[in-house]
Amino acid sequence: MSATTTPHSHGAVVPQASRAEWFTSFDVDAFEVPGGREEIWRFTPMKRLRGLHTGLAATGAATVEVSAGDDVRVDTAPRGDDRLGVAGTPGDRIAAQAWCSFTEATVLTVPRETAAAAPAVVTVTGPGADAIAYGHLQIRAERFAQAVVVLDYRGSGSYAENVEFVVDDGAKLTVVAVHDWADDAVHVSAHHARIGRDATLKHTVITLGGDLVRVSPTATFTERGGDVELLGLYFADAGQHQEHRTFVDHAVPNCRSQVTYKGALQGEGAHTVWIGDVLIRAAAEGTETFELNRNLVLTDGARADSVPNLEIETCEIAGAGHASATGRFDDEQLFYLRARGIPEETARRLVVRGFFHEILMKIGVPELRERLAAAIEAELEAVGT
Repeated sequence: MSATTTPHSHGAVVPQASRAEWFTSFDVDAFEVPGGREEIWRFTPMKRLRGLHTGLAATGAATVEVSAGDDVRVDTAPRGDDRLGVAGTPGDRIAAQAWCSFTEATVLTVPRETAAAAPAVVTVTGPGADAIAYGHLQIRAERFAQAVVVLDYRGSGSYAENVEFVVDDGAKLTVVAVHDWADDAVHVSAHHARIGRDATLKHTVITLGGDLVRVSPTATFTERGGDVELLGLYFADAGQHQEHRTFVDHAVPNCRSQVTYKGALQGEGAHTVWIGDVLIRAAAEGTETFELNRNLVLTDGARADSVPNLEIETCEIAGAGHASATGRFDDEQLFYLRARGIPEETARRLVVRGFFHEILMKIGVPELRERLAAAIEAELEAVGT
């Protein structure tokens, strides 16, 4: 086997069962109500989910607004529409509840051989304080289409959803999901991506706001030659819980995936979780994959959990590995900057900016990149870092 395994600080955890055997269903009643001791829920503070996992009915509705050019089709679809549900099946009770509870899905389609001239922006505003809502989005890039789509989440309330990305043969889709919720918001989102032959998906998750945000992106290759890059940037303040669970399913030969998530934490009770699962099935010869998670703890009282899982069922791969580390400021970097007359507070900010620079520079929408850089600066100013 031509594979490399990179040591990491936390140690990989072998799942209780292969990801290939994990249960999925569109039927919410097929899932038991979780109690928090299950592997998939053990890091999540269940009491802060506000009943999303117990089957509470919607008490409000989220608002979905789309800004897109004429080269992108935007329409809505009822539950029974044959287009829906093709990118993946819910893998937990909240995702199944969202599937069973939404009334109308928003569908964006980039037609075949069309290169969208400008980014499409989907703005989702929560149902309001103390309200619960469920939703469904689907982004479709037809054969040889190219597009950039921004999902912008804001507002208050509790919101659960499924988001589908259907990337057909030869298509190139770039997605940036920004979670800039109000302080009270709870958001649980399952992302399902289906990657066709020689298709490319660049998927970025940015998590800044909310009380509890849990995002679970899953990418599944269906034909040879697919390429997926999953990127993440998160910044947790006091009391915030931010959880990201990536899963890349290499089910066919000669595909590539790269996962890179970086997070910073500050304040008492700030908690981040990153679970990175990669499954290379027996048929997936020639796979090349790597996943990386880095966490920067800025103050006492914050906690980061990081668990990479790599499961390989074939010896004929091009390469596979993972790395994970959590730590405080690099003292050598700080010393270098301070030795050149830079005040400690300014030096610390420069270190954090440098830490996130790799992810920010991969966001190809300049105005969004500038907005996120300003938001990170505001986070640092909050505690005088």
